[in-house]
Amino acid sequence: MIWQGRLDGEEPLYHRLFQRVQEAENHDLIITNDFVLHGFAVDEGVIRNKGREGAKDAPDLIRKNMANFPVIMPDFSMLDFGNVTCDDGDLEQAQQKLSENVSKVMAKGARSLVLGGGHEVTFAHYSGIRNAFPDKKIGIINIDAHFDNRRPEDGVGATSGTGFWQIAQEQNNHTLHIGIQRNSNTLKLFDTAHQLGMKYILADELFFENLPSVYERIDELLEMVDILYLTICMDVFNTSIAPGVSAAAYNGIFADAAFMHFYKHILKSEKLVALDVAEVNPQFDIQERTARLAASLANEWLMI
Repeated sequence: MIWQGRLDGEEPLYHRLFQRVQEAENHDLIITNDFVLHGFAVDEGVIRNKGREGAKDAPDLIRKNMANFPVIMPDFSMLDFGNVTCDDGDLEQAQQKLSENVSKVMAKGARSLVLGGGHEVTFAHYSGIRNAFPDKKIGIINIDAHFDNRRPEDGVGATSGTGFWQIAQEQNNHTLHIGIQRNSNTLKLFDTAHQLGMKYILADELFFENLPSVYERIDELLEMVDILYLTICMDVFNTSIAPGVSAAAYNGIFADAAFMHFYKHILKSEKLVALDVAEVNPQFDIQERTARLAASLANEWLMI
């Protein structure tokens, strides 16, 4: 049993997250404004992208690290629909399955939380939102060291690094990428970002004195779109606080005061309907630091 933790009492004032999560199989149970959780226990896209295998094992570990957080929102509840898996290498089928599940969540007016898995979760999560809201302008904020805008290679197909190229083929590109590293993206990837109209904020720009500019860029995107989807690739963070990722970044950003300021600003947007965390790799984690950080970032949204 994953959802378990310290039991201080049954009264609401004592509650921790595990006491408010209901494991479910029937999407008809979803009601408006519910939080609905799916795990994407898949890293076939990481493997295709020549990354470090292991992110498929992350969803349950992140759940475990979420379970003991205190509940501070009186009316909070969440349904957990388990994991989408990919045991046969058919990434596209796994993405389609998650997309269908997310569409059911969106159709009910609920909010979608997905725990990855590789960053191939992005195209699947986005596709589910798009299918539910075909006439809406969907904005995406990607907190990531990488653009993930590679064109799929012949004979390889989609990977963890192709999601935003795929998305750009289907809609006007209302995306903002925060934490981009110069030493993690070739000039070709920067050029592709410019060609596709992808807006970005470099990791070097994420310091406290520059927060007004960061807020302005976020608000510009929010004004352009009807709904917002936030995706977080854990390799955006410095390896000292996030060692267990598919592609470690020794000079990544920190979850410091400046980060939490703009992160909570995003979470407070009424347009935010979906969030995921990706590329926690338990095989390379130390003391579950990365899983704990991912769990904390997800919990911030649940308790905002």
